[in-house]
Amino acid sequence: MPQAETPETDAQPILLREDIDGVATLTLNRPKQRNALSRALMAELQRELAAIADDRTVKVVVLAAAGPAFCAGHDLKEVRENDGEPFFKALFEQCSELMMAINRLPQIVIAKVHAMATAAGCQLVAACDLAVAANTAKFATPGVNIGLFCSTPMVAISRNVGRKKMMEMLVTGEPLDAVTAEAAGLLNKVVPAEELDAAVDALAAKITSKSPLTLTIGKEAFYRQLEQPMDDAYAYASAVMTRNMLARDAREGIDAFIEKRAPVWKGE
Repeated sequence: MPQAETPETDAQPILLREDIDGVATLTLNRPKQRNALSRALMAELQRELAAIADDRTVKVVVLAAAGPAFCAGHDLKEVRENDGEPFFKALFEQCSELMMAINRLPQIVIAKVHAMATAAGCQLVAACDLAVAANTAKFATPGVNIGLFCSTPMVAISRNVGRKKMMEMLVTGEPLDAVTAEAAGLLNKVVPAEELDAAVDALAAKITSKSPLTLTIGKEAFYRQLEQPMDDAYAYASAVMTRNMLARDAREGIDAFIEKRAPVWKGE
């Protein structure tokens, strides 16, 4: 469940970034606070995502975390120190903007979940395009235990998890283990903890081998068509396919397939 913050004594950055072979790894770095989403941490994430959106060298983003938890939700100490409607309104608007920034990022975002993800932390996992977890990870929306219904987390999570399981999570606050979370649709894959890095690296490498333009077009289309009636979704998807077919990378991909060679992507 969300954790109250303890004082930070280290002067380390609260968000780390490492770029290797087209993959930008953003690591939440408030381990003593179980990576609770303070307003400062959310602002750092928003800044990095905005920079990455315009960076053609980045093809995949991995969202990871340091310490004993992936993310424990909102920072309850910060919440109690800033009691009042204006702060709460700004806090939840900022959190929603962060989740939508992940959704709207041109690049594919993978959550690498090594441990507990609760409330807004579980929301963060659900907001990512893909999620791989260690078999030791757990997932929960436990706000009900402290008098708060996880209303904003349920927006992202309910778009991954079925209604009955989602409602069970919301009204009981009980955590799901990683295997159950995978079966419920929150995760793509569960691996032993010692294999998590390798599994995420392999998935990221597979994605970086594709046309970045195609992935950008496809990601946007995927989320937009989900919210449309079927007739509108087909009309929209047909227009997207037409635009995609006219791209240089699509023609290169078809030619490479016919000629039995590896395609050379230009992102055009």
